[in-house]
Amino acid sequence: MFEGQPKGLYALALANTGERFGYYTMLAIFTLFLQAKFGYTATETSTIFAGFLGFVYFMPLIGGILADKFGYGKMVTSGITIMFFGYVLLAIPTAADMSGKAMMFGALALISCGTGLFKGNLQVLVGNLYDNPQLSAKRDTAFSLFYMAINIGALFAPTAATKITNYVLSGVNFTYEPQIPSLAHQFLDGTIKPDGSVLLEQLKAAQGYAGDMTSFCTTYIAELSRAYNYGFAVACVSLIISMIIYLVFRSTFKHADVNNKQKASQAADGAAAEQELSPEETRQRIVALLLVFAVVIFFWMAFHQNGLTMTFFARDYTAKSVVGFNRLGFDILNLVLIVVSVYSAFSLFQSKTSKGKTIAGLVLLAAIGGIVANYSSLDAEIKILPQIFQQFNPFFVVALTPVSLAVFGYLARKGKEPSAPRKIGYGMLIAACGFLVLAIASFGLPTPNEVKNSGISDSQLVSPDWLISTYLVLTFAELLLSPMGISFVSKVAPPKYKGMMMGGWFVATAIGNYLVAVIGYLWGDMQLWMVWSVLITCCLISALFIFSIIKRLEKVC
Repeated sequence: MFEGQPKGLYALALANTGERFGYYTMLAIFTLFLQAKFGYTATETSTIFAGFLGFVYFMPLIGGILADKFGYGKMVTSGITIMFFGYVLLAIPTAADMSGKAMMFGALALISCGTGLFKGNLQVLVGNLYDNPQLSAKRDTAFSLFYMAINIGALFAPTAATKITNYVLSGVNFTYEPQIPSLAHQFLDGTIKPDGSVLLEQLKAAQGYAGDMTSFCTTYIAELSRAYNYGFAVACVSLIISMIIYLVFRSTFKHADVNNKQKASQAADGAAAEQELSPEETRQRIVALLLVFAVVIFFWMAFHQNGLTMTFFARDYTAKSVVGFNRLGFDILNLVLIVVSVYSAFSLFQSKTSKGKTIAGLVLLAAIGGIVANYSSLDAEIKILPQIFQQFNPFFVVALTPVSLAVFGYLARKGKEPSAPRKIGYGMLIAACGFLVLAIASFGLPTPNEVKNSGISDSQLVSPDWLISTYLVLTFAELLLSPMGISFVSKVAPPKYKGMMMGGWFVATAIGNYLVAVIGYLWGDMQLWMVWSVLITCCLISALFIFSIIKRLEKVC
């Protein structure tokens, strides 16, 4: 898996890990922040969230075009700098007035522009490392490892956001209660229903607050918003670390920082020129890429519900604490030790020397012992915040990547490995199954508007296992679709349009992210199982489409 990979891969992957840690820390609490601080409705929050995600993934097209002209490395460093200032603005506490909203939207614009310059071009650098024929066979594995590194950053992000939220609230003798922000805004706006008033009084008493209701609502909203601001500040630190890694280890990938214009210049000086494609070959490749882009739109529309409706589901419909064996997954140390166990187990079986097997075996035993010791020391009941569920997708990605590589490596040796387009089609089918799990869990639950107005009893809250299972199934889909899609673009894109085509992948992602809002708009009076069924249908139709054109796509692989 790691054998024979160039050092530049690890430098670029680590730089991306730091940036993604900050981004996903921010994303884990962003929709909660919008509703807690500004009192936005689900529809308004969906529009802002989807617009931001759409802009984040559209800008790599502009970043790719600029990189094709000015160079990938320059765009990457510019992107990190711009993102940093965006996160600084988002981390500054403000009033919930027009100036506060203007600063927030300005921060989102800077983060989007910076990401556009950084994200796609960093991945082009990774792809360029494997233009050497001696390394080309390792391209798919490299992008899987790169994708795993992204998710290592994302794995720790929800825990960081949760720890900071709990720390800030505990400093003012508050605890997180998901129903308070909405009810508090309703009270301050004068729109609260009688049932809501009774529930808010109970929640105020549970917080031990002695002041009047207006003071309680104002104070709780302000302190929770400040906690989220502190969470956003984490991204500032992580970007500094990413920039340091990128600059210090630049020598390991400097040779890959060459666009088509620079390659042509090198060829004029006597270097080997890259083979030019005919106009017909170029057209066929671009059409194939556009067809794949059309399919992945609907995957990202479904997948990025994790930061919107799936977070709402975690907040409003999922048990607020866990006991027994379920506690295992809600402690980040346990998850890290499980990952170490998986990798050491693979190393134990794959190592070619007795020394390597011995070391892997000792690490495996130590990791298992650490899991047992840490689990036995956990509290009998662990309180959980809604954003913590977002750690399970990156955890599953990191833990399952060696399994995925082993399976496809075995199939490749047998000459039976599916093509990248076929993997994408399978990914869409599996994504439909993921939302089927959530639809089953949602039968009989009240609508979101009923919960908003009257709350929900503890007896109606569902087990966290439903959401965790959904994340597991969606991770299988993601491993088939996302890294393979990026590798497909890197491999198929015409050389002089590499940056643009990688940007096109992100434009498709942007459109899918903007369509995330469609499901948010349904979050009101519609039954939940019907909401998830919309996503199931979209995924199934997309899978049917890609399998109908699979032979055309495989011709250009």
